[in-house]
Amino acid sequence: MAYITQTQQALDQQAIAQQELDSLLEAQAQTVAPSKDPLTDRDRTIIATIVNQSDYPHDCQPQNVVTIWINEDNIVWVKMTHGFARFNKEPFKAAVAQVKASLPETPRERNERLSAELETACSKFGLWHGQVDWLSFSTKVFRGKDLVGFVGCTDEGWYGRRYQYSPNQQADSAEAALTSLRVRVAVAA
Repeated sequence: MAYITQTQQALDQQAIAQQELDSLLEAQAQTVAPSKDPLTDRDRTIIATIVNQSDYPHDCQPQNVVTIWINEDNIVWVKMTHGFARFNKEPFKAAVAQVKASLPETPRERNERLSAELETACSKFGLWHGQVDWLSFSTKVFRGKDLVGFVGCTDEGWYGRRYQYSPNQQADSAEAALTSLRVRVAVAA
């Protein structure tokens, strides 16, 4: 009797395992290989804001935006989870520029802007900088192989300091921060 019970339990467990395997294989067969989504979260926010400013009847959230395309008639189509919206291309471009300007700067955009400003200032002084710590936006600055000091940018603005543990000298720009390190503009020989 115990043998029959154990055999039945083993068969039940095997049947359950087979069902799980079958459902997993079915799910994998239906799954399409993931593709990279061309729209970023910021893009979706911009598009949703424009749709909400239009006469579109539904409230559009960024996660509702599925895709966007332009047809040959210069009509911009926005596909959302609850329908489609269409816009003329030129007014849509203007709306994108307006909404983009009103959105706060992303950390990546801030870092790119600060990096470009630092590169320009360093080249003016004949300096170069080490690897940037992107979280705090700070780096070491060198002239040749010699360490000149440290520069960075916080919420309060640019700063420079000659030694690692010396106090920060606040500045309005990367150029002013480098000047606070007592460096002069490079002169052609």
